[in-house]
Amino acid sequence: MNAHRTVYSSGSPFEVIVGYSRAVRAGNSVYVSGTSASAPDGPIGAADAGKQAAAILERIVAALKEAGASAADVVRTRVYLTDIKTFDAVAAAHCAVFAEIRPTTTFVEVSALADPALLVEIEAEAVIPPTNEVLD
Repeated sequence: MNAHRTVYSSGSPFEVIVGYSRAVRAGNSVYVSGTSASAPDGPIGAADAGKQAAAILERIVAALKEAGASAADVVRTRVYLTDIKTFDAVAAAHCAVFAEIRPTTTFVEVSALADPALLVEIEAEAVIPPTNEVLD
């Protein structure tokens, strides 16, 4: 493995099947894969896109922490919705985490996700400042 690249796993069997990692840290950058609210008995939050988004963001924050970052380090998110009418609920969940951080973001309606019960998928990118860097 490249010394400048570390992969982090969620333990999902799909990581091996598809060939991806929950997160990858390359230098001071952390990239979190598209994350859903999937669970063995159906999505966390059931058919509520806002609750799915809240669960997803918890998973993303946990992945960031494992890679040595935090929500405060996020510079970009991408949010995929299967129904743009759920924008307000998903945006509220996003705002609950990122209101003060205000990363760049994109909300896009897609025709489907990997499982029809999944209503939202979110990606995140973070940049960890060097320990001697002072941010405004």
